[in-house]
Amino acid sequence: MLPKTVNVGIIGCGIVGTGVVRCLLQNKRYMARHLGFPLKLKKIADLQPRKKRIVKIPAGLMTTDANLVLNDPDIEIIVELVGGTTFAKDIILTAMRNGKHVVTANKALVSKFGLELHHAAHDCNVDFYYEASVCGGIPIIKSIREGLTADRIDSVRGIVNGTCNYVLSRMTDDGLAFKDAMKDAKKNGYAEADPSLDLDGIDSMHKIGILTANCFGRWVPQESIYTEGISGISALDIKCADELGYTVKLLAIARIVKSKLEVRVHPTLLPKQSMLASVRGAFNAVEVDGHPIGRTLYYGEGAGMNATSSAVVADIVDIARNVEPGSHSRMPTFTFMKKEVPLRNFDDVECRYFLRWRTDDRPGVITKISRELSKRDIGISSVILHEFAKVQPYSIVTFMTRETTEKRMRAAIKSIDALDVIQTNTSMIRVELVD
Repeated sequence: MLPKTVNVGIIGCGIVGTGVVRCLLQNKRYMARHLGFPLKLKKIADLQPRKKRIVKIPAGLMTTDANLVLNDPDIEIIVELVGGTTFAKDIILTAMRNGKHVVTANKALVSKFGLELHHAAHDCNVDFYYEASVCGGIPIIKSIREGLTADRIDSVRGIVNGTCNYVLSRMTDDGLAFKDAMKDAKKNGYAEADPSLDLDGIDSMHKIGILTANCFGRWVPQESIYTEGISGISALDIKCADELGYTVKLLAIARIVKSKLEVRVHPTLLPKQSMLASVRGAFNAVEVDGHPIGRTLYYGEGAGMNATSSAVVADIVDIARNVEPGSHSRMPTFTFMKKEVPLRNFDDVECRYFLRWRTDDRPGVITKISRELSKRDIGISSVILHEFAKVQPYSIVTFMTRETTEKRMRAAIKSIDALDVIQTNTSMIRVELVD
């Protein structure tokens, strides 16, 4: 005897929602073979029901009233795709209270209210899945929650924003200035009209927060995650880094160091031979290091209709597998540790640093800079000096330091920027080495 049909309701039918509808309609026989029973798209709520879409939606499915979806007793799974953190949160909590399982792609919401939504799902005895909230088509959350359950994870770091990676790739591969790379990204559909959430690192911060909860069993408040974007990266920084054998990437990092958890997002120099350094264009990649498995890399498209809708529908299928035998809550929303690992103060973070200045072209410049670094016990591993002969000559000086703390480096930069030979403030990029 075949199980019953599992009914799905969607709230929000924009770009991703349309992709989900198309997948559910066009691939329904394929998914039924996987499940052993059919999934049925029963109702869709959207404020623009007559909007032209790439898929023909059967008559009678569309409504403008989300409550008709939320309160339909036959719908077991609700898919929230409206975006934002207010109405979307209300939709999810209402659905859970109505005994419905929830799928979302809303990274901002999961990042900000993940703990609250976790408790709500637990209290209502329903599933809450959010694979599409991190890296679109890469099943990174599923890999961590299921594929790596035997492993103690020591670190997770990744390129989790396609817009930033596309911009940095164009600057690296084609020598474009930042503003020209941004124009190209918008032209090719890789950047929003207002790309500030991407460029300022906020999108990456949302995603590393979600990954941290899954990897280390602790929900880290957004304000506790150091976040820095790529707007300050220049073509000159990339050129100088290249000469030293490094590639610039916006990296999201979470790791255990000295029994404490550090979580941060910022531009990073990676050795060219590292796996993440080779990730180009709008692609994403996440590197997980654990024991006993070692280092693994997960790579693919991180955004867009196809990648995101694939992840959403995969979550729907997973929940549908739980619905019929009544095994929901088989996979907890997050797995929390009994003893919460403490957060590491960002001042105590240790790494190497790439430093660049425009300076006067006269003797003693390197000595003065070195003296300020030495006062903070910061070692130097390399120095490169470029001279520019103009009416008012100047030099471009780059230093690569040895490992030191963030606190020491910030103090050194403050004193260096005050030197009379420095024409522009320090350009500083942290360095990630390959073990």
